Amino acid sequence: MARQHSRSSREHTSREYTSREYTNEKPRRRSRQHSTNGRRDSRAQTLPQYNHNGHEVTKGIHPDGESGRRGFHPFQFLKIAFKSSSTLSLMVNCLWPIVPVAIALHFAKPEWKLAIFITNYIAMVPAANMLGFAGQELARKMPQKAIAVVLETTLGSVVELILFMVLLKTDRQGSNVPVIRAAILGSILANLLLCLGSCFVAGGIKNDVQEFHEAVSESGSGLMLVAAMALILPAVFAKYLLNNVDYEIPTATFVVDNATKISRGVAIISLVGYLIYVAYQTISHDGLFHEIYEADEHKDLDRHEELAKPKLTLTEAFVALIISLACVSLIAIFLVQEIEFMVEERGVSDAFVGLILIPLVEKIAEHLLAIDEAYDNQINMAMAHVMGASIQTALLNAPLVVLVGWGLHVEHMDYNFAIFDAVALVLAVLVVGSFLRDGKSNYLEGVLCIMVYIIIAICAFFFPNPAHGSAAGGGAEGGH
Repeated sequence: MARQHSRSSREHTSREYTSREYTNEKPRRRSRQHSTNGRRDSRAQTLPQYNHNGHEVTKGIHPDGESGRRGFHPFQFLKIAFKSSSTLSLMVNCLWPIVPVAIALHFAKPEWKLAIFITNYIAMVPAANMLGFAGQELARKMPQKAIAVVLETTLGSVVELILFMVLLKTDRQGSNVPVIRAAILGSILANLLLCLGSCFVAGGIKNDVQEFHEAVSESGSGLMLVAAMALILPAVFAKYLLNNVDYEIPTATFVVDNATKISRGVAIISLVGYLIYVAYQTISHDGLFHEIYEADEHKDLDRHEELAKPKLTLTEAFVALIISLACVSLIAIFLVQEIEFMVEERGVSDAFVGLILIPLVEKIAEHLLAIDEAYDNQINMAMAHVMGASIQTALLNAPLVVLVGWGLHVEHMDYNFAIFDAVALVLAVLVVGSFLRDGKSNYLEGVLCIMVYIIIAICAFFFPNPAHGSAAGGGAEGGH
């Protein structure tokens, strides 16, 4: 009874605190004329002059992101960046000493290929985490929550895009194409199964059952189903017609060449779909998503502690972005250069490298952020980051890879995935969609998602590499 009273008192205190977080030192007179330009204009006009910490709010900056400082302060920058946004991120930052070691090994001992791969793989984790934290700090300063979430997700996906582009640039006659294809689907699987499952477990253990808004779950699961169809149909086209005696195939490369052309058309349509999705979230329905995310933030009973934390200035946020981007780019180059050694000399399959190893590090920042939000009962925010990252991979990053590969004349850079990868993606989307249908989540559903991911990882570990010269067929052996 005493515990219930304490919790009730804490919630009351939290609500009382959030109601007076932002105050004006000199309140303005309320105008008789109400705004007729919608909710967005009303929010812009009522931005408080001083925030929760007593800092004067800069015009155009949300009070939550106001640091109260200007310019660049090295000591404060290092202190805030190291503490990061959560305990998980703080623990990851302890890996930063590996970063200079990984870079130095590449130049000093180029023959130590296994050590270079391992150290750069580990070094990618803190570098990606720093990039994600810089994105969080920048997004926190945005006055509109829906735009902030999209910006945060976009910056969190930069690591993935850099890895894809490095793989494309270093490709030799389609040698990296199987890895890129597997990494595209692997990134989506890691988000939908491993990350979302971890969110359900973290949130379910602390909060029993969590309810999420249908606008977040339905739009996310619906878009993922459409995106999965767009990714898989070119592969189904190729695998069905390949060596099918029921159809007249004029040349040996007819099917594969047409699958590549279909993939390019699908990539262009997917980019248009992504732009419509962003417009839906940030323009036409921005008010709805703003209210959902803002209400979610107030569910965190420790929100007053989060608001009291020191923030990076706008300049420091950009400096953190530049430093982390430089580190991520270098590490990505060194990591990709050793993939061939890992596949050919150490016997690790292309499927395991692409489906499991690469996705685990490229989206580490998104995963840590989403799990922390779910633990704090901000399940809508967590789902927005998880589903948003998956949608961005399927409708933005994957199409860009296909189109850039087209421009760089990379042989058969298309959506002609192995049947194993394609089926795994479709089943994952269906599993997650069934869990989201009731608008509630618990730790059991989270454990089941993680179990599905582990099963896929085991299958990928034993999946053989394509035969020499079969990259054009997209791992055609998967279709037999």
